[in-house]
Amino acid sequence: MNIKNLWVLFLFGIMAFSCQQQSQSEQDTQSESQEAIFEKGEKITNDNFTGTAWLNNLIYADSVNQNSVGCVTFEPGARTRWHIHPAGQIILALDGVGYYQEKGSPKVIVKKGEVVKCPADIPHWHGASADTEFVQVAITGRENGETVWLEEVTDEEYYQ
Repeated sequence: MNIKNLWVLFLFGIMAFSCQQQSQSEQDTQSESQEAIFEKGEKITNDNFTGTAWLNNLIYADSVNQNSVGCVTFEPGARTRWHIHPAGQIILALDGVGYYQEKGSPKVIVKKGEVVKCPADIPHWHGASADTEFVQVAITGRENGETVWLEEVTDEEYYQ
């Protein structure tokens, strides 16, 4: 093999290695972006949810700040019961596709990056879509009282 052929093989090898490194770097970036922002937390075992969901309490309300903040992960099909927040609630969608519905209004599809403002004293429910996990951060005011839990969301209501 002559020097010219060796030089071409050397350059080709460097380019192939460089492309592999870029590809690995892109893969690392993608896997980092798919990692959860907050840990899943504890599985919710009360009857205020249908299906499987987890809660990571990030901030508990206290006398200094009367807002609680929690990250909830809903498996596909999981949802809350109808409920009311006397001081309202804000939902930040972190991942997946979810649903939100106020009593008497159509169901709204909520996607990653969207925000929902739940008015005070309005019955509503929220959770994952039927086929996609949904991760949300819920910021709930406590100054006017605790969440009031109502009836379950029926399958008919959920799927309409």
